[in-house]
Amino acid sequence: MKLRLMVSALCVATIAVSGCASKTPQPDEYSGFLSDYSQLKEAKSPSGAEVMRWVDPNLDLKRYTAVYIEPTQFYPKPQATAKIPASTLNGINSYYTAALKRELSKSMQVANAPGPCVIVLRAAITAVSSKTESLKPYEYIPVALVAAAVSTASGIRDQETDLATEAVFLDGGNNHVLAQVVRKGTGKPLENESQVMKADDVKGVIDGWASDLHQSFLKLKSK
Repeated sequence: MKLRLMVSALCVATIAVSGCASKTPQPDEYSGFLSDYSQLKEAKSPSGAEVMRWVDPNLDLKRYTAVYIEPTQFYPKPQATAKIPASTLNGINSYYTAALKRELSKSMQVANAPGPCVIVLRAAITAVSSKTESLKPYEYIPVALVAAAVSTASGIRDQETDLATEAVFLDGGNNHVLAQVVRKGTGKPLENESQVMKADDVKGVIDGWASDLHQSFLKLKSK
């Protein structure tokens, strides 16, 4: 019995260890940013990442001529900390918006405002947190630094940088929901618990999100 409890605790505390933690966003990790999560289903992104996704079966992308990308946001709004200062949060937010515009502009006009025949993309960076009562290895802020017990050759514990995002695509003419996606990712590990996180540590994750959204768009448009 004690061994079973120890294994369960280890899986919660070491999210970076393969096989213990689910890479697919779980319902208890949803932030409330989306209005409805009931239709989300497990899927694979173009890069092979596990996501929760829903696409309107009647979606016809040929009806749309442009995409309006709202400035991305944190949801809920975080409090800056010594480990994740305001400069890092602002940098992450700005980079996410820029990455989405960069990728989607490759195959679609980027509009300056929503309207008929325009897709509205509304995206947020949301919290990844543990709901386990006995073990609380996460900081409860939208950018979660996970104190994962990852042993290195020197015995130092690395700090995982985990992000999650939720995004909704809307018809710019009537606000009808066209598609939704929830996913998460892990950035560069920090060397120790005192190292300050920078926006550069998670740019690779954000680039992957933006690229996958563009590739998904191309795939849907070709149908």
